[in-house]
Amino acid sequence: MKTVQQLLEELKRPEVAEVAVASDRLPCVKIGEKYEPVDESARSTQQILDLLVAAGGSRHVGVLETKPAQWTARIDGIGSIEVQAFMRAGRVQARITMAKKKASLPPLPALDGAGQPARSTLKSADASGAAEPRRRPSERPTARSIEAGARGLDEIEIVESSGPPSSTQAPSSARIHRGAGASLEDLLGTAREANASDVHVVGGRPLLLRLGGELLPRGAPIEEATAEKLISAIVPERLRERLATQGSCDFALDRGPLGRFRVNVGRQRTGLKACFRCIPPGIPTLQSLGLPAEIERGTHHHQGLVLVTGPTGHGKTSTMAAIVDIINRTKTHHVITVEDPVEYVHPRKKAVISQREVGTHTRAFASALKGSLREDPDVIVVGELRDTETVRMALEASETGHLVIGTMNTPSAAKTIDRLVDLFPPADQQMVRMTLAGGLHLIVSQRLVPAADGKGMVAAAELLPGSVALWSLIRDDKTFQIPSLQQRGKAFGIVRLDDSLADLVWAGRITKEVAIGIAEKPADIEAVLSARQTQQNAPPPDAQKPAEATTLLGKASQILNRGR
Repeated sequence: MKTVQQLLEELKRPEVAEVAVASDRLPCVKIGEKYEPVDESARSTQQILDLLVAAGGSRHVGVLETKPAQWTARIDGIGSIEVQAFMRAGRVQARITMAKKKASLPPLPALDGAGQPARSTLKSADASGAAEPRRRPSERPTARSIEAGARGLDEIEIVESSGPPSSTQAPSSARIHRGAGASLEDLLGTAREANASDVHVVGGRPLLLRLGGELLPRGAPIEEATAEKLISAIVPERLRERLATQGSCDFALDRGPLGRFRVNVGRQRTGLKACFRCIPPGIPTLQSLGLPAEIERGTHHHQGLVLVTGPTGHGKTSTMAAIVDIINRTKTHHVITVEDPVEYVHPRKKAVISQREVGTHTRAFASALKGSLREDPDVIVVGELRDTETVRMALEASETGHLVIGTMNTPSAAKTIDRLVDLFPPADQQMVRMTLAGGLHLIVSQRLVPAADGKGMVAAAELLPGSVALWSLIRDDKTFQIPSLQQRGKAFGIVRLDDSLADLVWAGRITKEVAIGIAEKPADIEAVLSARQTQQNAPPPDAQKPAEATTLLGKASQILNRGR
């Protein structure tokens, strides 16, 4: 982890405009219009507060929760810096710039201990010793402007370096959403604050946030021309032709303190629309996702196939990231990932991780897999097994001494095997069955279910580990018997989806009605819950023993008295 001095020294690089820090995120520097991480460790709220104190903010950090703050300071070896910071819901965000690099923003006076502009304007010198001019009272910033500055949400038009605006753009000065200006950062910041999983930006509609599985509107409708301008500005240059010819494109977007987003941009009746998938800060763990710890066993194999399956949008990428992180933390392996796009950025730990993005670093999944076999990998991670050629290369890699981890959009573990086989022509299907028989180590099939309290989603997981019994069914083309194996296969570590749902209902995390609506066999849910209720209400097996013992002791006492 870099020290405060090392982070601030990034400002001495001529291409760096600012250093941005936020709770539970990697520190970043802004170069042009992009943010790039400059450390491998995220900072906690307390660590950022300590950083701000070291940056001359000792009298300001105590009031950040109620009043955004701004101050200037001179740091030995760095020069004069300017800091803007605020805290909301226990999370701190701040940006630090060199005073001489702030020519594009109006100078801001220091604040007193109460977070108000000081009566006398303090002079702050830059590296050359020049002093700032005195500010007129009418130019003093409001608390809102300081907060907007700290978040990088100045009310200016956003111009991305990805390329010129398309000819379909329409200029607009309309103010949207809380009157803050046509700022994409403002919209994405709103989604982060609400803990939304997805954000939809559509012209003529309010901002739409997916919360607990439902799309809920926020704020005023967005002007169609404004939406067109915001969305067009973030499309990378390499994808503009695809958007024009195919009507949609996918890419990743990194907004520094706001985090990463997976973006889909498409054209529809009213113009461009965009869907942003909010990537959580940091790499998740199996425990934080609420998934069984037994999934970790899939990482203990040196070769073979591990699959994470489920419907679209049900957390497969997060689960795969958690599995990769286990390898990253525990093994000195070379891990190659092929994703479209890269969502979670894995920091350097014990393993060496090479992350490739389709369209940016490689042409297609299949070509990336073919090339990766020559790079001495131990683990190959495939973002999605979506076509025959990609599956063929993945199966070959799993047979040649590599552990292959991938995802598929299938509704259950049993149907995943059928899908893998059916991707191939009939002449090749027996060969695929032979490869899977012995090489398939684990299938995790998961669903996200609305929580009982209405706050977020809960993961229900189905586990189908590899076993001799499973491999025999695959080899003999008897996959229709897999559901029967799952019912009697707890000894093999098999977990059915219905059992996972019943456990969640019993723990009070989801409602019984929701579980029955998702279960493959609703009657099994009813049976399991009824059996547990009966077992809970039954008296303990040893409850009658004390009474029986008392009776026997009484009879023995009577016999002894008669003998006397």
